[in-house]
Amino acid sequence: SGASLRYSTGTGGEGSEGAGLASSESGGSGFSLAAAALPERRRPGGGRPRYEVVRELGAEEVRWFYREDRKTWKPFIGYDSLRIELAYRALGPGGPAEPREGEAAAVEPVCVRSGLYEVDVANAESYPVYWNQTEKIPVMRGQWFIDGTWQPLEEEESNLIEQEHLNRFKGQQLQESFDMEVSKPVDGKEAIHSLKLSRNHVDWHSVDEVYLYSDATTSKIARTVTQKLGFSKASSSGTRLHRGYVEEATLEDKPPQTSHIVFVVHGIGQKMDQGRIIKNTAMMRDTARKIEEKYFSNLATHVEFLPVEWRSKLTLDGDTVDSITPDKVRGLRDMLNSSAMDIMYYTSPLYRDELVKGLQQELNRLYTLFCSRNPEFEEKGGKVSIVSHSLGCVITYDIMTGWNPVRLYEQLLQKEEEEPEDRWMSYEEQRLLEELHITKQRLRKIEERLHGLKATTISKPPVLKFKVENFFCMGSPLAVFLALRGIRPGNSGSQDHILPRTICNRLLNIFHPTDPVAYRLEPLILKHYSNISPVQIHWYNTANPLPYEHMKPSFLNPTKEPTSVTDGESVSTVPSPTTSPVMVRRHYGESITNIGKASILGAASIGKGLGGMLFSRFGRSSTTTPQTLETGKDGAEGDDKKATTVGTPPLPHSSSGFLEPIVELEHRIDFELREGLVESRYWSAVTSHTAYWSSLDIALFLLTFMYKHDQEDTDKSSLDTI
Repeated sequence: SGASLRYSTGTGGEGSEGAGLASSESGGSGFSLAAAALPERRRPGGGRPRYEVVRELGAEEVRWFYREDRKTWKPFIGYDSLRIELAYRALGPGGPAEPREGEAAAVEPVCVRSGLYEVDVANAESYPVYWNQTEKIPVMRGQWFIDGTWQPLEEEESNLIEQEHLNRFKGQQLQESFDMEVSKPVDGKEAIHSLKLSRNHVDWHSVDEVYLYSDATTSKIARTVTQKLGFSKASSSGTRLHRGYVEEATLEDKPPQTSHIVFVVHGIGQKMDQGRIIKNTAMMRDTARKIEEKYFSNLATHVEFLPVEWRSKLTLDGDTVDSITPDKVRGLRDMLNSSAMDIMYYTSPLYRDELVKGLQQELNRLYTLFCSRNPEFEEKGGKVSIVSHSLGCVITYDIMTGWNPVRLYEQLLQKEEEEPEDRWMSYEEQRLLEELHITKQRLRKIEERLHGLKATTISKPPVLKFKVENFFCMGSPLAVFLALRGIRPGNSGSQDHILPRTICNRLLNIFHPTDPVAYRLEPLILKHYSNISPVQIHWYNTANPLPYEHMKPSFLNPTKEPTSVTDGESVSTVPSPTTSPVMVRRHYGESITNIGKASILGAASIGKGLGGMLFSRFGRSSTTTPQTLETGKDGAEGDDKKATTVGTPPLPHSSSGFLEPIVELEHRIDFELREGLVESRYWSAVTSHTAYWSSLDIALFLLTFMYKHDQEDTDKSSLDTI
């Protein structure tokens, strides 16, 4: 949308306010306006400055609107509306810029709404730039507006009224003073002019007192009754109209520059409802806009959310699975085929690569398209984050890390080959095995040399065309996938154990406590974090919340039973007070059987383990909002917490208090939404997996991390000024 537009104000002559148009080299709307910048002018109550003469509406007085999902018309911001109007006038008839002979009247589409949409002025419709949408969004040119709501009259009626108004009043001077109270009735005034429309009629009581009346039978009866009671015709059933929008369009009224783009990746079930991720991203974008306005309005940039729809383009098995599906309970079967089958496809070696490549190509396509339309984004160090949901987290993780099950299988085979066989072998068999082993080693060395030569001549392009700043997982089963791949807790508190910082600067795992698909990641890095509570996400309206990096880790209730403990594991071991207790909540233990059990019983264990801690969690939230809830047998946690000092770590079996482990995580990774006090645990287990998109708490959480550096820079500069 980088067109540079300037507007030339006219002197009141016919068409002079339209301004000269020239082709723009920088893309966007394709128009450039000459001369001085527009004077900003608000018109209180729709009134005009005194001594003004009736003339054709200027481009800045017209306002363009769009309508999504058949709701009310929404106005474009001034910057967008002005550029659409100029493109409209360049089309020819009715506009000041008539096309010359032999020239096509085609006009480039106008880029609007922060560059996410384009407007085809000739067909009066808008469409998204970065994703496909079957329904086009209608746009409308507003000239006459309804008092109070400032909704535009339908274009056909508006054009007729405007034409009649100019024919009758053009060149006449408006009233010397203008009426601030727009709804004041015009009692006793007779209409000086009238226009009959198909279902309505318009009366002019003066040049700028115009009323619309409905000609429906019921309206006529109501008008007769109210007039007999002594009310004027205008105030009884007329709707006052205003010519020109309440606020004039200026090029200064433009969106802030995008400094950070967020790719929103869907999980399973997209085949069932193809437009779902677009709607979900729109919800997330709208909630983020509200949070931006409330908390980040001092920053001159903004974060843009783009949906990544990777599923619909894949062919996979065609309709083979549908053809082998029995007809009984077909609806339920189709729903499972459209959702749960995605997990089976991903675990299939035949189709896994197709899913990975589908998402990878879509991410790169969107990034390339965005940069081509916003060339300054990379120049100014724009950042990219990814928000993934459900299975999308696993696929995104595998793309970033390059994990491949085939490579893992080859490593296992190699390990088996290197281990000596525990059986009697003849001398000849031993000799041949040794020879085979030496040959394989030589072959491996030759392959490595060849690979090294290829690497020096052809540098392999990166899988993604951008570095990921933040990777937000929502309702993610990634931890279970990693555990099943053999990842076990280590001794370092670094994120590098599961996702190197060179690939992604920050990994954050967001989940609702009753989401049956979500699992924790921190216990895969340090085992004792299974007994440390995830960080509670602040409510968006919390006053002065404690920054997340300053929130100290605290115990979960260690007296409850672990969900899965191996028979050979001793529970009676008492750890020393200086070490953190290893009382596991969901044990990612040494055997794969336990992992399977944990994943199968996920929903049940969450209901039993996490749900039971509802009140104790609210007690722990006293860092942000003081709570006076008693936690039953544990007592008031807030009081215990105050009594605990940083220097003396609590006893391992104490029911509350902060933890002072020997090894801590560099950054916390698991962040948990707060449960509502009136939530039904079982109902929320059903709904929580899809409840992330419209959450204001999550919107604030995402923006807090994405605006972190911008906020710090702003704070630093203001401190320097002081």
